[in-house]
Amino acid sequence: MQNTTPQSKQVRAHVFISGRVQGVGYRYATVETATQLRLTGWVRNLLDGRVEAVFEGSQEVVDEMIRWCHEGPPAAMVKDMHIEYEQPEGLQGFQVRR
Repeated sequence: MQNTTPQSKQVRAHVFISGRVQGVGYRYATVETATQLRLTGWVRNLLDGRVEAVFEGSQEVVDEMIRWCHEGPPAAMVKDMHIEYEQPEGLQGFQVRR
């Protein structure tokens, strides 16, 4: 689903999540939550055990997603998050990357 927020009001957050975030359904719960919030972007596991995600949308909705990432799905234990704000690329949809 395409994000309907005008491009000029979009923000892009590039997020790195560490802790027990792999093997607990974190990526797929992220896709579900981001899709419900109508964000665009992607999520993937990193070889070092972290999860990396990019969220594009309005500042308020991206902030809501970041708050969700601090908790994640029930089996996750988030220890730390690093967030970098970047120029939005106008991504379409939300997906798991390999």
